[in-house]
Amino acid sequence: MSVPMSNFAPVEEQLTYLKKGAAEIIRESDLRAKLEKSRATGKPLRVKLGMDPTAPDLHLGHTVVLRKLKHFQDLGHTAIFLIGDFTGMIGDPTGRSATRPPLSREQIEQNAETYKAQVFKILDPHKTVIDFNRRWFGPMSIDDFVKLAAKYTVSQMLEREEFHKRFHEEKPISVHELLYPLVQGYDSVALEADVELGGTDQRFNLLVGRELQRQYGQESQVVLMTPILEGLDGVQKMSKSLGNAIGIHEPPLEMYGKIMSISDEMMWRYYELLTDVQVAEIEKMKREMHPMQAKKNLARKIVADFHSPEAAVKAGEDWAKQFQKDEVPVEAEEVEISVSEVEWRSPRPDGLWEVDGGKYRGVRLDRLLVRCGLAVSGAEASRRIKEGAVRYPTDALVELDGRNVIVKTIPARFSLRVGKRMKIAVIGP
Repeated sequence: MSVPMSNFAPVEEQLTYLKKGAAEIIRESDLRAKLEKSRATGKPLRVKLGMDPTAPDLHLGHTVVLRKLKHFQDLGHTAIFLIGDFTGMIGDPTGRSATRPPLSREQIEQNAETYKAQVFKILDPHKTVIDFNRRWFGPMSIDDFVKLAAKYTVSQMLEREEFHKRFHEEKPISVHELLYPLVQGYDSVALEADVELGGTDQRFNLLVGRELQRQYGQESQVVLMTPILEGLDGVQKMSKSLGNAIGIHEPPLEMYGKIMSISDEMMWRYYELLTDVQVAEIEKMKREMHPMQAKKNLARKIVADFHSPEAAVKAGEDWAKQFQKDEVPVEAEEVEISVSEVEWRSPRPDGLWEVDGGKYRGVRLDRLLVRCGLAVSGAEASRRIKEGAVRYPTDALVELDGRNVIVKTIPARFSLRVGKRMKIAVIGP
């Protein structure tokens, strides 16, 4: 559908908006030319973002590039969210030192359904084109696939860092992995994409798309890459497996508290990559706003995006009760735990600890932190305990040493805090 020129913002204004949070554009001059042509003809650019449904849930790291797709959508261009239900069965070799285990068709389809629901937390459901690459790969004949495979050489594929390294280390590279960049690149041909988005780790795949479009007689797409978002630790990339992620389905208070736990320096990077706040406004906040207030505003914005403005306000109030007034918020998440999972037995035959004439059950605090999801491992839990970052009410517990405690009563219910995150531990028999 064409849009009158007057409905498109001036090209310089569009570029400023689109370059916010972008790591690299190949090439910016091409993007400028495409925007100028779009504005002159009233024809929106076709902007593609593909994701393989290899996991059921998205975290904030995934939303960085989704938000850039939203920025194109905000400017009146056509946002195409491509679900790789075919490529997902191959498995993207990006960042892999070994062949990715294949997912079943059933797993792919289940994850694809959750992706459709989750992306609309950011994208406008009425203006977003949702497509699946099985639509064109399903009917493709073996002859067509051989012709596609002939477009690239093995030596070109081995230029890819992951393949190059595995080849020299004599680690297996499956033939289907070599096909992955070609398959992703052909998606751009099938969709006639003007722009493709992806993280910086997708650079090789995205450039293959440019090359294939030329070979199929199309104008090459512009590639816009976004940075890889660091997790809560501010060092490693956000990842659920590393325990430093913020899932977009996490409860409002949990999400709010995690954002409040990041460093002040990381806060500004989150503003840039996870919000629509313009660069000039971010710079003004750096100069004029207290970091604590800026971080509260950031937490409220992100919670509002994935829940609601009302939930964001409530999360902020509960967080203030929890950490500024030392009260327990009403909606803090409870974790039910059997005492046998975390028990610390005394040398006595009954396994109980005797303190001031009373006998009590012992609890391993490091195990309790891991069980509550407040630490990824026992080593991390021990480190946090040693740092003095763990807080719990002394009226419910009697501390025996810096690592272990005894519980006065079973069942026990008490707040357990690590830094700025909290859970309610409910310890039963």
